[in-house]
Amino acid sequence: MSNLANQLVIAEREEVARAIRLLLATPLIGARTAPEAFDLVRRRREPVEKWFDYYCGWSLVVEPRLGYARLVKVRIATDPTRPARRHRTGRAPFDRRRYTLLCVVAAELMGVPVTTIGLLADRVVQAVAADPALPPFDTSSRAERMAFVDALRLLESVGAVEVVDGATESFVDSTAAKVLYRVDATLLMRLLAAPVGASQVAVPADEVPLRFPELLTRLSRERRYGDADEPVSEVQRNLWLRHSVFRKLVEDPVVHRDELTPAELAYLSSPTGGQLLRRAADQAGFLVEERAEGVMLIDPDGLATDSRFPDDSGNAKVAALLLLDVITSASGPVAVEQLRAEADALLSRFPRWAKGYRGEDGAVRLVADALDVLGAFGLVRVDGGVVRARPAAVRYAVTRTSTDDGEDEP
Repeated sequence: MSNLANQLVIAEREEVARAIRLLLATPLIGARTAPEAFDLVRRRREPVEKWFDYYCGWSLVVEPRLGYARLVKVRIATDPTRPARRHRTGRAPFDRRRYTLLCVVAAELMGVPVTTIGLLADRVVQAVAADPALPPFDTSSRAERMAFVDALRLLESVGAVEVVDGATESFVDSTAAKVLYRVDATLLMRLLAAPVGASQVAVPADEVPLRFPELLTRLSRERRYGDADEPVSEVQRNLWLRHSVFRKLVEDPVVHRDELTPAELAYLSSPTGGQLLRRAADQAGFLVEERAEGVMLIDPDGLATDSRFPDDSGNAKVAALLLLDVITSASGPVAVEQLRAEADALLSRFPRWAKGYRGEDGAVRLVADALDVLGAFGLVRVDGGVVRARPAAVRYAVTRTSTDDGEDEP
């Protein structure tokens, strides 16, 4: 093989690996919002599609003319660390009201290729009024209009709705705002990644909270692994084991062996599983870190993740790193109350830091947010009022050193 051919092969492998990692971080890539990333996925569609199908059992839909690539991730496990977020200062997560409006707005947009914000608001008012399970939508309330705008801004951010004229935010101040939208109904339908439509598992509204785990399982059921009422073949079982293990490896920051089922652990520990792990990592550009406690896929370029730790992007992450040192240096579990005392000391020592956590319950909120960060990265486990470090936590622990009093930040 000539030197030029070698270079082309290497370039293709690097582009395929980059496209895989970009899609893991951003499962929906639009030509308008990320033209370079979309063009890369479009050009390397076939090998990228095969990688996700073989290792994870996920489908990749690339629509060159419509301008988007959608990786359809499916997992039964819920992930509270990745909520929808408001596109405004603070990036607060969606609450129940905003999720409800998001679903209703998306449903009402399906039948209109072009609409205005006023007409859409009227359709939402009528839709919720016709459903006794939904609270009414009151456009005279500023809080309601703000929640409505947050839902629309989210759909804008993924390209399902395009603003032709006006600004969505103007509706917060006045219901007379003039905003014109163009709707991509095809992309709207692609947003839902559940293999089973919600209408097929409909239950009375008052039963949803009690049956939520069951409903989630039914929505996520994939028939390729066998129906719940039919025997599962050995081929289907092995396919499920491969996909379930690799879904965890590419989605979770670290996969601890004690978090795997006995069958998953046996698969990962087998010669076949180990060989596939190394092959998949090499094709996607990951480095594999294997230890007795677990396995981690490391992206040297940081493309495959939408959140990093440690970093100083927020006060909660800074506090998480400092509190992690307390947790890992202890000889056993650490009480949450002890961490609150540590957080209180931090707030007192650095009076100009973490202004959003000042007040009577500042230390309580700071510890809660820091533990959420540590839990999301698989570094601690909280059982009641006790915090236990997970094996991966040791690699992130820092050694505290004495500093001068009066510093602005820790």
